[in-house]
Amino acid sequence: MIVTVFRTRMNPGVQDEYGPMAKRMSELARTIPGYISHKGFVADDGERVTIVEFETEEALHQWRIDPEHAKAKRRGVEAFFSAFTFQICSVIRERRWSAKATLGV
Repeated sequence: MIVTVFRTRMNPGVQDEYGPMAKRMSELARTIPGYISHKGFVADDGERVTIVEFETEEALHQWRIDPEHAKAKRRGVEAFFSAFTFQICSVIRERRWSAKATLGV
């Protein structure tokens, strides 16, 4: 699995334009074969973090070169973000755990 971590800070007053574009990118990412998931968070200090998972580097590459996504990335750097960092990581190990629901207690 390949995980990309995006860390951004938004310029003031861009949310009205950014919101619909981000929604469209979310929809588009789901159409890429090998896409697993993505989720975003906003910290108390305003930093935004988005975590994106793809099955393979090739799947990530297809997302990276998608023409509509490329246009959105350019717009983000030109207008939306005052700071932008991304890290692409290979998952070395994964462990999952979840509590089972207890019935009748």
